[in-house]
Amino acid sequence: MIFLRWVGFVVGSVVVARTIGSVVGTLVVPRGIDSGTSRACERGVDAGFALITKPVRNYLRRDRILAWQGPTTLLLRLAVWLGLLVFGYCLVLLPLVPGDVSHSFIEAGSSMFTLGYSVPTNTTSSVVDYVAAFTGLVVVGLQIGYLPTMYAAFNRRETEVTLLVSRAGVPAWGPEILARTRWGIYDGDARPVLNELFDQWERWSAEVAESHTTYLTLVRLRSPRPLSHWLTSIVAVMDAAALHLSVAPDLEPKVAARLCLRMGFTALRQIAATMRLPVDEDPDPDGPSAVTYEEFSAAVEMLRSLDYPVQVSTEDAWPNFRGWRVNYEAVAYALAHAVDAPPAPWSGTRRWRAEPISPTRPMTRQASAARRRAPRQD
Repeated sequence: MIFLRWVGFVVGSVVVARTIGSVVGTLVVPRGIDSGTSRACERGVDAGFALITKPVRNYLRRDRILAWQGPTTLLLRLAVWLGLLVFGYCLVLLPLVPGDVSHSFIEAGSSMFTLGYSVPTNTTSSVVDYVAAFTGLVVVGLQIGYLPTMYAAFNRRETEVTLLVSRAGVPAWGPEILARTRWGIYDGDARPVLNELFDQWERWSAEVAESHTTYLTLVRLRSPRPLSHWLTSIVAVMDAAALHLSVAPDLEPKVAARLCLRMGFTALRQIAATMRLPVDEDPDPDGPSAVTYEEFSAAVEMLRSLDYPVQVSTEDAWPNFRGWRVNYEAVAYALAHAVDAPPAPWSGTRRWRAEPISPTRPMTRQASAARRRAPRQD
């Protein structure tokens, strides 16, 4: 019996050490640490929400339900950490506390949550009780301190996503960005506007890559607006960059577009790798694309109708667009499927049967007096 108690002491020490490692790796270490506890909590919650939303076909209703997934993961992970620590300290106290397992459990729980209703029986158990009390305070304190940092990163992410609404509609779509940029500038040059957009989203992608691999829960925190989403937004911006480079290869902002694309698909690959999704680091530029030639041709014709500076034929532009898109298409579609992103055009399939939702466009409204004074657009 004494031997089994000391075996429990060893097992409990391992449980406590691994749990503390999971806490520190998840909340303190500034990089994506592979924590089995965190991963199990995330997968468990994801499976539960997939089961709950399985019969729900309306996207807006699904989005309202899925908005709880990220916070639920945070709360479950904290509860699992605390539960494992109580269990581990219970086993550690087995050879140090007289009586059966219930006495060790009561003393471990009283110490972990600093309740103080169980008095230590000897000096050795008192040391363990002090360590357990310190551990409980540290875990709760780190979790509380973790939330402002995580939500600050969430707010920074959502600022650019919200700004994109006026440029790309909701849900975001790449050709819509180029079209609205052209619509919004009648006599001026749209290139500085696009250059600024691609520069901003290059930096946005770098920040999202850093924050979302460190705090993986951010991946599943959804935007306040149902049809907005960080993933469909970056895919739309990259599609706009790829489309511009393929139809107007000699016009700026070609440098900013290339840099935006490079940082964008690098960020998506890093996030997907952290989520243990399949990532092809060297895709075939001649490989097939989920976007059909007919869909691409329709987008190019829309741009032509708006006098976008299309320099090449649709046939010549198609291989270049497909070559750019193959760098991020598969990983973006895998992420969109995993997080149930809004079914935006050119964003792949979802867990449920859903038709793509076209971006909403604002109604054209102008005062009658202003229309009479406005110069004629030939």
